[in-house]
Amino acid sequence: MLEVRNYIRGEWISVREGREIEVRNPADQDEVIGKGFLASRREAETAIAAAGEALPAWSRMPAPKRGEIVERAADLLRAEQDDVARLLTREEGEIYRAYNVLNYTAGQSRRMGGVTIPSELPKNFAYTVRQPLGVVALITPWNFPICIPAWKIAPALVAGNTVVFKPSSTTPLTAARLVDIFERAGLPPGVLNLLVGSSADVGDLLMRDSRIRGISFTGSTENGTQIYTSCANRGIKAQCEMGGKNPVIVLEDADLNLAADGIVSGAFGSTGQRCTATSRAILQDSIADDMVARLRDRVSKWKVGNGLDPDVQMGPLVSQQQLKTVQQYIEIGRSEGAKLVTGGGKPSGVPRGFFIEPTIFDNVRPEFRIAREEIFGPVLSVIRAKNYEQAIEFANMSAFGLTSSIYTNHSGRIFDFCERIETGMVHVNSPTMGGEAQIPFGGMKSSGIGEREQGPSALDFYTDVKVIYIDFTGAARTSKFY
Repeated sequence: MLEVRNYIRGEWISVREGREIEVRNPADQDEVIGKGFLASRREAETAIAAAGEALPAWSRMPAPKRGEIVERAADLLRAEQDDVARLLTREEGEIYRAYNVLNYTAGQSRRMGGVTIPSELPKNFAYTVRQPLGVVALITPWNFPICIPAWKIAPALVAGNTVVFKPSSTTPLTAARLVDIFERAGLPPGVLNLLVGSSADVGDLLMRDSRIRGISFTGSTENGTQIYTSCANRGIKAQCEMGGKNPVIVLEDADLNLAADGIVSGAFGSTGQRCTATSRAILQDSIADDMVARLRDRVSKWKVGNGLDPDVQMGPLVSQQQLKTVQQYIEIGRSEGAKLVTGGGKPSGVPRGFFIEPTIFDNVRPEFRIAREEIFGPVLSVIRAKNYEQAIEFANMSAFGLTSSIYTNHSGRIFDFCERIETGMVHVNSPTMGGEAQIPFGGMKSSGIGEREQGPSALDFYTDVKVIYIDFTGAARTSKFY
């Protein structure tokens, strides 16, 4: 059994007081993977102080040298990906993408330049440089417990910041494994600190401590909005990646087999526990019955069970609480009058874990709660639309705007959709989920606030731009524009 520990000032710390936590395998509730205690405000204070002490030396290290450490961490992660994947599956239930993120961001350390700008004044040289914010707090959720921390930690370090990293207490073991990899890659003590603590204690302190100069958060819209407000009141930067209610539109001229495959993988892959999961399938009336039948047929062949089983297509939900939430939404769907096409219960022949069947509701209206609220589970709402115009109207009715997709072979509608859909990411003839390390990730509306993560924009949040004017006239300026 593993011990849940914190990592502060280059040392692994065991907490012996406070609230005890157990980490159980979501596919088998009888298997306890780890135990420990949540960090208190005292540990959080120590971690922030450690990051502050490490900041001067780390920020002065040349960016390419910082990038080399991140690149070594990427190599270690890739070499140990099978072991990490097994731990992740037992705890959370994505490794190669995390490697890509680390590898790409390490390369950004050699491209962290500014720009030169022509001055309107003679003999005046103007240019910009990027400088780190200082100590930053990174708050991550339980889904994708390796990849999301990786795409926050890597640019924060490459930019020259020091980090206080607070993962979800549901998945502390994979977080510790990632920090261990950075430690073995040569990261100096205090540059990266891990706190496994509650939002009420550790999270609240990170939001309010004046030594924290930026917070990057991934999680619920409610918590993200609170964090952004708190940061605005303090005058510091915040980056909040929040929820989604992602639509797929299928028009009558689409390849229906391709669309059905994409919707099923988008809705039920990762047990629907990803912000980019397909939540709404908006089907043109003329092909809706056919599409629903294809979706039901594909889902009926899926095997649900332990993710370590290579024949399993869908694993468990992460916790008892998340299972309860999904079950509540299924009952809400029934009470709203939606038609349950398939699923809705616990699958047979599975171990004592947090399992639910892939669930499809038909005849969902856009105003239904199951069509508006993020469920974060394997529940798909099918909404029928008369035509393309109504379909895009229904798609944009959501408060969220993370990602979307359309299946059609009509080039005009493809480009019209890309222009009019209110989401930060758009897919054509492919599922809603997915992203690449070298491409920005993020949403609009209630799905995201602040600068985008990943890609060439990844360093934007973690740096301040400084403008420098060098006057080499050797004389006083007389211009009224000076």
